[in-house]
Amino acid sequence: MGLVDFFKKLEPDKKKRPLLHTLYDGFFTFLFVPNHRAGQASHVHDHVDLKRTMIMVVLALVPLYLFGMYNVGHQHYLALGQYSDPTEAVGAKLLYGALRVLPMYIVAMVVGLGIEFYFASKKGHAIEEGYLVTGALIPLIMPPTVPLWILAVAVALAVIFGKEAFGGTGMNVVNIALLARVIVFFAYPQTISGDAVWVAGVDGYSGATPLALATQGWDQVTQKFSTEQMWWGLIPGSVGETCKPLILLGALFLLLTRIASWRIMLGGLLGLVFMGLLFNAWGATAFMRVPWYYHLYMGSFLFAIAFMATDPVTAASTNRGKWIYGFLVGLFGLLIRVFNPAYPEGWMLAILLMNVFAPLIDYTVLQANMKKRLKRA
Repeated sequence: MGLVDFFKKLEPDKKKRPLLHTLYDGFFTFLFVPNHRAGQASHVHDHVDLKRTMIMVVLALVPLYLFGMYNVGHQHYLALGQYSDPTEAVGAKLLYGALRVLPMYIVAMVVGLGIEFYFASKKGHAIEEGYLVTGALIPLIMPPTVPLWILAVAVALAVIFGKEAFGGTGMNVVNIALLARVIVFFAYPQTISGDAVWVAGVDGYSGATPLALATQGWDQVTQKFSTEQMWWGLIPGSVGETCKPLILLGALFLLLTRIASWRIMLGGLLGLVFMGLLFNAWGATAFMRVPWYYHLYMGSFLFAIAFMATDPVTAASTNRGKWIYGFLVGLFGLLIRVFNPAYPEGWMLAILLMNVFAPLIDYTVLQANMKKRLKRA
């Protein structure tokens, strides 16, 4: 208790210095677990709080950051015609990628947390921990070339109008990280779409992604990328969305720690399979004829369904509702991807759409359950 008492003595006055007290409280609760447990009526009887739950999600993202930095460097040197072997110059590739990705992470955290600190001090409450995950997710869903000032603007608008305007953590209607991406997508489309934004540091280089090529047919994709490259993530794309084994590893970690819902993940996969089989049977366009399982190799479906769709605040909360919510995310995401190649990452729009309808899904499920029980009574 000596260390706790020492930090308690440093606590600023909450009324006289609200901002300083807010910063202190955030740092103190990060260092020490809560000193109380849930009441006897609760099924929770430990010292785990929201901050520590959020840290678990951030830990699941660390491998994706490391690989993302490596791949940013790998794609850079590949465009220059150097170190084409993935095992060559790993240190140089990591260094180059770190110089690109870490500033994005710093900007996302400084801008987002700065706004959170300000609102927390004005409201007189503790810092809300939800942004720890949001700030870690935002750089992973951006191209490595996104200008930092655009990233800062998108983060600020997303946090202010998507979160604080609704009351802060736990009150937002849509996923804040995806809202930041959609702001960039519609306000500054040239920085997040096309073929020139996925490879950093090589002016005039056009690095088409598998998704861009798939609109012309799967054979166009395989002429440039092997299925092994796409599976292991050695392709142009957003920072953290390319390496499928690491995404699956992170998803497994979230499932084992019971932070994410397996019902949403499996429901999303079933939705993609259902829509993919319909498109394969229809076969009206080259994109429709792409085998459904290859949609798992290209783009961000696995990342989106594991880390975005499972956000406990914006997703459905009832068990049956999670199945419906996840299924529709997978279905609508592929529908948007195939029918409108201008939005190849259909999961962004699909998840935001289903975020809005998640309360209605839960309401419908609960009403159906209540009617069923009333009939029994």
